[in-house]
Amino acid sequence: MTVSRPGKDKNQVFLGTFVHSKSLGELEYLHNAAVCVDASGKIVAIEPNCNQQKAVETLYAGLGWTLDDVSVTVARDSRQFFFPGFIDTHIHASQYPNAGIFGKSTLLDWLNTYTFPMEASLSDLAKARRVYTRCIRRTLANGTTTAAYYATIDVAATNLLADLCYAMGQRAFVGRVCMDRLGPDYYLDESPAQAVAATRATIEHIRALGDRDFALVSPIITPRFAPACSSAMLDALAALQRATRLPMQTHISENVRELALVRRLFPGSRSYADVYDAHGLLNDRMVLAHAVHLSDVEVDLVADRGAKIAHCPCSNSALASGIAPVRALLDRGIQVGLGTDVSGGYSPSILEAARQARVVSNHLIALDKSSSSSEDSDGDDRAKLSVDEVLYLATRGGAQVLGLADKVGGFEVGMQWDAQLVDLGAAVPEDIAKDDYAMHGNVDLFGWETWDERVAKWVFSGDDRNTKKVWVQGRLVHEHS
Repeated sequence: MTVSRPGKDKNQVFLGTFVHSKSLGELEYLHNAAVCVDASGKIVAIEPNCNQQKAVETLYAGLGWTLDDVSVTVARDSRQFFFPGFIDTHIHASQYPNAGIFGKSTLLDWLNTYTFPMEASLSDLAKARRVYTRCIRRTLANGTTTAAYYATIDVAATNLLADLCYAMGQRAFVGRVCMDRLGPDYYLDESPAQAVAATRATIEHIRALGDRDFALVSPIITPRFAPACSSAMLDALAALQRATRLPMQTHISENVRELALVRRLFPGSRSYADVYDAHGLLNDRMVLAHAVHLSDVEVDLVADRGAKIAHCPCSNSALASGIAPVRALLDRGIQVGLGTDVSGGYSPSILEAARQARVVSNHLIALDKSSSSSEDSDGDDRAKLSVDEVLYLATRGGAQVLGLADKVGGFEVGMQWDAQLVDLGAAVPEDIAKDDYAMHGNVDLFGWETWDERVAKWVFSGDDRNTKKVWVQGRLVHEHS
């Protein structure tokens, strides 16, 4: 099967201010710059202090370009800037209609009350198309250029999600969910062999999209989480991963009750992380969501195996799961990205996840201080994440987690143009009247803010209204007037 996807027939030049993460704690600002992107969507030149005239006179000739085969996009003055596309390392597309619906449930009850019925219902492909199309469109509108999706156990519905991502231009990892216990009878794999066969069917479907190297849409092996998988299931999926070398995704240590369940179901294992390790699943291709309650021994094991972490602060707060110690994970050398974890997370926005990652890191400091025996203890303020750091997790960190660090997450020659144009709006008028009821944008700028301050205001006050355009691999995939 081949899914049609519009091509890109022009080279492109982007002019203005570019903001991206240079390192974990440092944003780099490139003002009055030009970024040249060829027709394949790859960045081929970055020129500082370059306006459109200079680009025509110097860059085009060197690249062999002519005026007729170049389109130009300009960021407006100090209100607009280009930023790398966000990378969502953990999102359940099949749960999107439930975003914001929690009832009075905690994790395990919530799965049975809301999650499994919704996922199972998407075997109705008309309903699945409606849900998935909206999910992809909404995440693109929020600047998410790459998403690691969980689908359902249904092969046809999973394949449909892959088709839609490919056609709509979102870079994606699409996982057919595998589970042979813990769910309702109507929503379980019949056997490990059947789950592997179904997963292989999705792998071959995605390969047939015309993207044989999985450059845009890739399959990802997806055991739901250890409690939902028998030992035989985990062994079978590990064997599949060794044979295919595809990435994997699952959950770990999200909720205290979940930990007790793991101990009961896997009595011979030393820990939750050891369950995955003993079955051959803990390696450098594994993305582990949550990691809220890992022991120090488990953190060392995850680090030694090179597994990655998807930090999901919105979900962890919404379901009262806890707070992942991101600084401790980073200090141990573990690569960490951000996930929305829709629908455990209430928002499909990675900007919201970055905002909450910044906020909940403060809670760890407050908890440390409140539990300290010393009245004058300042606690360990290193747990606090800065604005620069959470934006790194939202971009380059996510790229590392998904094995895309050389392709996306920043603005460098040779990388793909996965980017968003952010517009903070006009500054508040100097002569604003007391009866002026007009809202001049959702981010209030007064004109005196530094660039660091503007970006901080975007992180704390911004949303999809500020995301004016989004590109994936050079293709315009979202535009908001």
